[in-house]
Amino acid sequence: MLFLLLFASVALYAQPLRKSSREANMEAAEAAMAEKNYYQAVTLLEKAYEEIEDESLLPQLAEMNYQLRDYTKAARYYSRLLRKDKQNTFIDLRYKYGRALKMNGNCEEALEEFQKFIGATKDEKLKELAQYEVAGCELAMSKTKAKVTPKVLDKNVSNAFSEYSPSLYRDGSLYFVSFDTDEVVIASDSSEEKSAMIFKTTKTDKGWNKPEPLDQKINREGFQNSFVSFSPDGSRMYFTRAIMKGNEVSESKIFYSQGGGDSWGAAEECTGVNGEYLSLHPVVGELFGKEVLFFTSNMDGGEGGLDLYYASYKGEGVYGDPINLGPKINTPGDEVTPFYFDGTLYFSSNGHPGYGGQDIFFTVWNGQVWSEPRNLGNGYNSSTDDQYFSLDREGYKGFLTSNRPSTGKSIRAKTCCDDIYEFEVPRIKADLVVGVFDVGKKPLKGGTTNLGTVSTVSTTEITPVDQKLNTNGNRFDFPLVLDKAYKIKVTVPGYFPDSAQVTTIGLKETKVLEKRFFLRALPETKVKEEPEYDTITTEQPILLDNIVYGYNDDKITPESEPDLNLVLDLMKKYPEMVIELSSHTDYRGRDEYNQDLSQRRAESARKWLLQKGIASSRIQAKGYGEAQPKPVNEKMASEFLFMTPKDTLTQDFIDNLATKEEQEAAHQLNRRTEFKIIKGPTKIVIKRAELRKKPTTTKPAPNRNKQVQVPDTLPTATPAKDTIHRFSTLYYAKDLKGVPIMHFTVREVDFGKVKKGEKREYTFEFTNKGDADLKIAIISACDCTTTDYATDPVKPGESGKIKVTFDSTDKTESETIDVDIILENTMPGKDSPIIERLQYKFELVK
Repeated sequence: MLFLLLFASVALYAQPLRKSSREANMEAAEAAMAEKNYYQAVTLLEKAYEEIEDESLLPQLAEMNYQLRDYTKAARYYSRLLRKDKQNTFIDLRYKYGRALKMNGNCEEALEEFQKFIGATKDEKLKELAQYEVAGCELAMSKTKAKVTPKVLDKNVSNAFSEYSPSLYRDGSLYFVSFDTDEVVIASDSSEEKSAMIFKTTKTDKGWNKPEPLDQKINREGFQNSFVSFSPDGSRMYFTRAIMKGNEVSESKIFYSQGGGDSWGAAEECTGVNGEYLSLHPVVGELFGKEVLFFTSNMDGGEGGLDLYYASYKGEGVYGDPINLGPKINTPGDEVTPFYFDGTLYFSSNGHPGYGGQDIFFTVWNGQVWSEPRNLGNGYNSSTDDQYFSLDREGYKGFLTSNRPSTGKSIRAKTCCDDIYEFEVPRIKADLVVGVFDVGKKPLKGGTTNLGTVSTVSTTEITPVDQKLNTNGNRFDFPLVLDKAYKIKVTVPGYFPDSAQVTTIGLKETKVLEKRFFLRALPETKVKEEPEYDTITTEQPILLDNIVYGYNDDKITPESEPDLNLVLDLMKKYPEMVIELSSHTDYRGRDEYNQDLSQRRAESARKWLLQKGIASSRIQAKGYGEAQPKPVNEKMASEFLFMTPKDTLTQDFIDNLATKEEQEAAHQLNRRTEFKIIKGPTKIVIKRAELRKKPTTTKPAPNRNKQVQVPDTLPTATPAKDTIHRFSTLYYAKDLKGVPIMHFTVREVDFGKVKKGEKREYTFEFTNKGDADLKIAIISACDCTTTDYATDPVKPGESGKIKVTFDSTDKTESETIDVDIILENTMPGKDSPIIERLQYKFELVK
């Protein structure tokens, strides 16, 4: 199980020729099994079975092939045995049959076998393991994308036998375990028995150099020397020395050597972690601020099989009593090959749900307890055995050992032997995109954005990081550093400044953080707007913003006519101009339907222009359906911060957007009508305002469900009255006569820790302390927030309630949410509404 020793030729166990070949093979096989030489035994038994297909040999053939990790042959023999086992005589072997199928990548059949086994077995421990295997099959069948693509080390390291236990030293050299031979290893009592040895190799631009074994102070003859690791400072090497009996380990103890680099001292046995049990896989870690040694053992009192333990370091190779890591980590199966890195313990297990046999898992130490183990994922794990996970000092490159099928040579089955694989961990990146707008969502140019880091303890201490001025646009891009909290401050001449905070603390994947600022103009300040112009050239699609259609409809609505009038004016101004009117849909729905709908819509726009006197030869109507997703331009990127000018709104791009809101915005941009010049003037110049002009409509009745844009931050100033909260626009009013005043008992609420998908609610209570009836027009918040309130006027002195419900389903990070109450009542002496603000925050947890 722990070593794979592969044995010599059939001649070693040959018998006199007077016996039949079957009898000779059977006696030779029994002799090989007595010495626990399973490789030779299975070869001889297969020869005996082939002569007369003796079904009594099937259990042995299946079991030995399973132990030698020839899962294809094992599954074949298990199948022949179990399909005739109507009395469930070999019910426990059905569990191993399921595992053999699973490690062959045949999860659907494996799932059936595990279910049969669970329904028939009386072995509760095996039943528990089988239930984990069922969960593992479901995990493997989910076909999650591989997180990494490990590559087997080159031929200087990899051979037809097993290489395992890779450990990277401080200087970049790689230590690992293999056999010092190019021949089959023979297990015998001979003094010339080949042993597992610790090798060292270095890497150049051309690959790994030829490995060299360490000297006899480490690689002692007569022992299997293996499982190498180092202390963080590189001064101590840990490894094990084991004694084998055939293919099984009969004794294993942990040793250490002091030194470093090319010079290691004599090996000394560790005290406190060795005994009348197996001690394996030593690795240095830290718990409660002190050095410990994690290791694997089968000592009494464990959870079953091999368990993970730790022991406190007392100095000079002496350790305290071993402590089991407990049932959260250890299972009735085997937990082996631990590796500790920066508060995280990685290990391999066949007792937790996994993709294959031994899968790599990790658990995080929070200072008091370990987290629930999590599977490291596809790529790191395969359908076979994946063990000996390790990382370099930065945590972005690493190694693992696996018997996954590779292109290299194997002396038996493709999965018989371990190879060492190297991989690179994708680096997590964080970027910040800032967009600056006025309260009407118009992009503001000429702004300055200051970025600084803030203390996680006190937000008043700001360390400047970067400052950017953008005279040509409203977008600012900054690279961020992980595990930092930042403060952003935005200023634009003629507008109140604003600030906000973002954080990369705890970020687990690459992410672009977006922050939009909607600035309010300073009082009595008139910002002169210079006209902006667009130059339209031949074959350049120009979006007609206001051409909209009803659902599943192609009729031109009144809201669409201003844009069509613009096209009409251009057609009259340039009588030689020929245009294409094109209509596009998003990718949802059937292709044929979308194509037909877009063509009908384009024809409707064309018909409208023809009715205004434009010659039919000057307008071509073309429906493209979903075939031409919208390319992102600079203007779109300034408004939608999750886009860049390099993007195209393809299905893949939209499906990978972070939120449903972003996806819907992209769909809306794809649903569009455009025109372009195909003949006539090569370019025309037009005021941008004409292209963006919205239709004039009468003022609608208040809509409680409508999202209203309000400023992100209310500006600071001296309050008019101490009774007015800073979250109210009345905070700045000098005359409060004739207005309602909302006095809340609580305006800010902390929902605390919220798991994704959970809901929280709070009822805010208020009293009208003004001298006018209070009438709520709209309450505006994010899509994650719903509100419930009475629409009747609240008279002076009366009270009211606003129930706020938060749904975290679409949230990806902790936030503070503003709930803005827009009243029908207006500010004293102005036409703008009174706005009151409530606020809640939450911490999103897994």
